[in-house]
Amino acid sequence: METPRWKFDGVRVVRGCDLDPNTPQTEGMNRAAAITTASAGAQKLWAGSVVIHPDARTGAHHHGKVESVIYVVRGRARMRWGERLEFVADAGPGDFIFVPPYVPHQEINAAADQPLECVLVRSGQVPVVVNLDIPVAEEPETVRWIDDIHRA
Repeated sequence: METPRWKFDGVRVVRGCDLDPNTPQTEGMNRAAAITTASAGAQKLWAGSVVIHPDARTGAHHHGKVESVIYVVRGRARMRWGERLEFVADAGPGDFIFVPPYVPHQEINAAADQPLECVLVRSGQVPVVVNLDIPVAEEPETVRWIDDIHRA
């Protein structure tokens, strides 16, 4: 049995200045890859950063079969989702957003005066971004999701 070479097969640090912007993009947002197979040897996760400019919004899109987690670092995120983006919820610094596979969604920077900065983690290495041309509901329904553990 071969002894692990922890120096080369262990922890990897990808510096913020080394993020790779050469990843599929959605209009209105800038993604940069941090943890990938190429940069860190990751096999099951993809992680990177996302910046949405003040008062900007992405186009409707989904990410195929992968799950996504968005962690809001700075700013105010507004997420719309559904067949017509008919549902909406807001998130702020320290909040996590979970996007299941194939869910049509749109990220919006709810602030007109500052960028929205987030960390994005996905359950796969395939950089799937399926941009959608769908009709959009004029008045989305606000959703406050409460999991079964915290329900009163």
